[in-house]
Amino acid sequence: MDTHGPIPSVPGIDDPRIVEPPADLPGPHAVWRSPAVYAAAPKRHPWEIPVLVIGVLMAVGAYGVVVTLVAFGEVSELLLVALVLPLVVFLARGLNYATMRVNGIQMSPTQFPEGYRMVVEAAARYGMEYVPDAFVVSGNGQINAFASGHGFRRYVVIYSDLFEVGGRARSPEALEFVIGHEVGHIAAGHVSYWRQLFSSVIMGVPFLGALLSRAQEYTADNYGYYTRPDGGHAAIGLLAGGKYLLGAVDFDQFADRATHDRGFFVTVANALSSHPVLTWRAAALRDRTRAGAILLRPRNIVRGIGSGAVTPVPAPAPPTSLPPGSFPNELDQTGLY
Repeated sequence: MDTHGPIPSVPGIDDPRIVEPPADLPGPHAVWRSPAVYAAAPKRHPWEIPVLVIGVLMAVGAYGVVVTLVAFGEVSELLLVALVLPLVVFLARGLNYATMRVNGIQMSPTQFPEGYRMVVEAAARYGMEYVPDAFVVSGNGQINAFASGHGFRRYVVIYSDLFEVGGRARSPEALEFVIGHEVGHIAAGHVSYWRQLFSSVIMGVPFLGALLSRAQEYTADNYGYYTRPDGGHAAIGLLAGGKYLLGAVDFDQFADRATHDRGFFVTVANALSSHPVLTWRAAALRDRTRAGAILLRPRNIVRGIGSGAVTPVPAPAPPTSLPPGSFPNELDQTGLY
């Protein structure tokens, strides 16, 4: 039976082809396990604060050098233009917030109520004192979401295509993980004015800016996992395969490749990325006993055993390894081309 409709479900109209999954009840031999360290209350990635402190010290030092050199007439006063960056960041944040307010659809109990409920529940779960604003904007086929703020206001923006993922025909768990991730950025202080001001300077430093960004993304993933643990698998499938094929992604096979795929350029591709590469990110969502790999690839292949705990398993063969004779016309498959 086809358990996935050909198009996103229409709100308020049940799709008769959708089969509700059976209740996930513990078996007779189930054992209670205490949550793993990164499966309990959200924790920051251990690299986040040290990298931020290094970046802030570098930014303050650079500003001090510029002011000193200008004061002694060693360089042109034009370098003082850099000192207006705080004003630029303030204006950019205000303009971005205004753009969302006048163009986006604000989530509420009557507009995108399921998404609004997810935002409210995430804020309550993280111990926040207020519910951030939430807006839906046209995605035009893109899968994206972000969090930001202006003044004392904080808000999240969800691209409309994510609600096709969140429909009953597909994976509302993925949508809830994404919303938890974005509200987590707010709860962790990633969108405050001063954080974004210094981050805008740090991002201009090769490797260091990307390193800080990856650490923050892992932190936000910890919040998303705390909100919806079973949504991490679907979210990786969404990011890797898109909103229609997320269910076709084998999460364990995908996460295993974080260990299988190695090499200098794999490491560099991650080091230059503002987000952890997806296979490493999947491995981190599977193994909640340790922080996500941020510079070097994960070394062990594991399988979950409950409550975020894992056990190492022998490395399975690469998924494309097939017995001889499996390919037509005596074709062979090799790692060398």
